[in-house]
Amino acid sequence: MIVIGGGLAGLAAGAALVESGWRVRLFEQRPFLGGRATSYVLPDGELVDNCQHVTLGCCTNLEDFYKRVGATGKIKFFDRLLFLDPQGRKGEMQAGFLPAPFHLTGAVATFRPLTLRDKLSIARALLDILQTQGKLPDLQENDGISMLEWLRRRSQTRRAIERFWRVVLVSALDEELDRADARFGVDVFWKAFLSNSTGYRMGVPAVPLGNLYDGCKSEIERRGGEVTLRAPVRGLKMENGELAGVRFDEGREESADAYVFAVPHTALAELLPESLKQSDPALSSLDKIKVSPITGVHFWFDRTVMTEPFMALLDTTTQWIFNKTVLYADSNGAGKPAASGQYLQLVISASYDLLPKSRQEIIDLCLAEVRQVLPAAGNAELVKATVIKEAAATFSPQPGVDRWRPKQQTSIPRLFLAGDWTATGWPATMEGAVRSGYLAAEALLRADGAPRTFLQPDLAPDGFIAMWLGQHKPTTLA
Repeated sequence: MIVIGGGLAGLAAGAALVESGWRVRLFEQRPFLGGRATSYVLPDGELVDNCQHVTLGCCTNLEDFYKRVGATGKIKFFDRLLFLDPQGRKGEMQAGFLPAPFHLTGAVATFRPLTLRDKLSIARALLDILQTQGKLPDLQENDGISMLEWLRRRSQTRRAIERFWRVVLVSALDEELDRADARFGVDVFWKAFLSNSTGYRMGVPAVPLGNLYDGCKSEIERRGGEVTLRAPVRGLKMENGELAGVRFDEGREESADAYVFAVPHTALAELLPESLKQSDPALSSLDKIKVSPITGVHFWFDRTVMTEPFMALLDTTTQWIFNKTVLYADSNGAGKPAASGQYLQLVISASYDLLPKSRQEIIDLCLAEVRQVLPAAGNAELVKATVIKEAAATFSPQPGVDRWRPKQQTSIPRLFLAGDWTATGWPATMEGAVRSGYLAAEALLRADGAPRTFLQPDLAPDGFIAMWLGQHKPTTLA
């Protein structure tokens, strides 16, 4: 079988299918694997990630994928999330001794950038999520409602929206609150912050993203498959209205018993002939799925300016700062941090306002913000900087978008889809991408008469939540 696309979705589908005994041939148009979650080399030899990607404790399928490809040890998990406002007031999110859903109560109570009124409004909204397990009636309204509207209905203060809900959700969903379906935002808080005391833990790659997928390539090749890079698909071969092959450069054609297309929905829409789109209503609506941008800003300073591994900034354009020097410290030479300098990566999700700005304008803006929150950066020399804009980084989780997201099995024989934009139940995340790959593999195997399950269940509730849901396991004495 053929997999088109070497991002997380294609790699997850390939890993699952090769384990099931299929001979997998994977084609990727770029010279590296990982898709949008990868890294590349700058002209001066520096290896950088296209954008910082992270995982959370609730991302069970991504965790399973990392185990399959031998990358678990390349992820560092952190129990403490640090937030900093322009006035220097810190807030921390770290689980205390109380069981879920009260494990973060102390952290919210002492969150200095918020007032008591802000915190009480947040508590009321979280209680709504808790009482319904995230299945609130207004989330089911026709065409969906935006996360901002959902928050306004619950009388959230302006500061609570900007310094709590927005700082978490814009990064998680890559979309502004007024453009994001409330169902996804509520789901983030139920799965990551309420139902399990470890769901919020942040996992950050301790190596460049491109180094995470070596094991997947090796496993496919070890089982007789192939991974071909620099192989863009130029067209599809159709016979009697069915997919009979794919065309590459120089007239090369490849055929297989089944095909998994794991490419962005925008690329798939351009690749599919009109006849195929019209034969499957789900494929004819791909253009209704919009995209959202992410901007990454990379700074190299001549000295140490930050000791934390990462932090979130409040009320600034810059949303997160990742200390790559610290994160790469024990990764056997990953990246090229200078011995006495420091490499920071900044992330701005849903960065619509930055798209028309020049590289230098973005550098100046973000450097001023970094120097405001990190006093040591004021006297440090910026050795070099680069900006990476991804105008179509993810699909936009707009209200009602799920109606346009196709399932992994199409009505076209032998054609399957993978990608975080397909119907996964999740927004545009690495977890969603892996889920789509597993679901595509399951759909293919089911159609072949050899069903198998790869999709992992959500992180199980614990603490009082487990008891409330009747899932508590009594302790037994040895």
